[in-house]
Amino acid sequence: MATRQPGLVIGSVVDMAGVARAKVMPADRLDAFVTAGAGASTCWMVFCADDHLAFTDTLSVVGDLRLRIARDDLRDLGEGTWWAPADLTVQDGGPWPGCPRRALRSMVGRLAADGVDALVGHELEFVLFDATGAGEWSAYGLGAAVRQRGFVSDLLSAADLAGLVIDQVHAEYGPNQYELSLAPADPVTAADQAVLARLLVSVTARTHGMSASFSPLPLEGGAGNGAHQHLSLTRGGVPLLSGGDGPRGLTDTGCGAVAGLLAVLPDFMLLLAGSPLSHLRLLPDHWAGVYCCWGLENREAAVRLCADTPGNPHGANIEVKPIDPSANPYLATTVLLGGVHTGITDALPLPPEVTVNPSRLSETERAEAGVTLLPTDAAQWLDRFADSRLARELFDPVIHEAVGAVRGYELDRYRGRSVDEVCERLRWAWTG
Repeated sequence: MATRQPGLVIGSVVDMAGVARAKVMPADRLDAFVTAGAGASTCWMVFCADDHLAFTDTLSVVGDLRLRIARDDLRDLGEGTWWAPADLTVQDGGPWPGCPRRALRSMVGRLAADGVDALVGHELEFVLFDATGAGEWSAYGLGAAVRQRGFVSDLLSAADLAGLVIDQVHAEYGPNQYELSLAPADPVTAADQAVLARLLVSVTARTHGMSASFSPLPLEGGAGNGAHQHLSLTRGGVPLLSGGDGPRGLTDTGCGAVAGLLAVLPDFMLLLAGSPLSHLRLLPDHWAGVYCCWGLENREAAVRLCADTPGNPHGANIEVKPIDPSANPYLATTVLLGGVHTGITDALPLPPEVTVNPSRLSETERAEAGVTLLPTDAAQWLDRFADSRLARELFDPVIHEAVGAVRGYELDRYRGRSVDEVCERLRWAWTG
């Protein structure tokens, strides 16, 4: 009797609720995972954050998809376990239009056709539960940074083994809250890395007797978790966000890119921060970027410009702040690049820079500067996404159908419930 080669291979996808779903095969069936894939119902894309299935006419118990991985994408998790991001395909290996990874790949291709290349860097915030010394905390404090040095050291070792580059880890604002920053990569790889990073954080936390929550709001009255994305843009190798004659060194094309982002963000909050908890984080003076404006190093602006200086080793980039961990990273990046593409191709004019905290401006001053608050109402999120022309260009109808069903259910299901109840129910939904 033949013996199995020890080890496991895991392939995962991210659904419309932002939750990673996975299939596992023994290591000696890697060839099958690559060529035939692992089966999954089409309804995988309408799982909700609480595991309810929001069936639609298209996405139900009928039909079959395959999770297919590529050998080159395999990452070593240690102890004989390997992970890879998967594409959702139809049974014969052809593309399935509802695959979020495919949607992002397509958007990258559209940008490239216009000569524009993007790099994306993800930032992930999380809260550690069952951490010792819960009352001993100072925001961004030295003691807070070193208290979990064993966890951080093991996390960095796991990342090295998996080939994941973590630029930095630091204690955040809320008790037992940390943030890690990933090195920039091409958009698809960067989204893959965000999924891997969340997995490594979760696994490492468990080995230290803790659990990591990536919920937009893990505790009522606590600090919210963001999942900011940084974008840098080039055309023919020449940066678009520095070296130009525009405001803060932006090129004309860079100005259009920033303007495009600001133009589309209000229509896509359902994809960027559309969970039943997200609106509780999206508040002025919470560094969540709820004001739809831009500014140099302005952390209250939805789009923060990080200039090309000696203190910024990756060069000029723009940080998009409203995104939280309930977002599917592939779909969220597709939205951002879609906004960039629209702004560049339509040569949208750049609004005036906001050089102060927007909340300190009077309503009249904000109106004169064209500064508005991003929508935080669930009905607006659903309606604006449904009515968006760009959404119809970026996403196949099956993605529209799935997003509407999932977010519609979640927002309706938890409407009117106490914040504490919703936090408790969804605290671990987005854990790797």
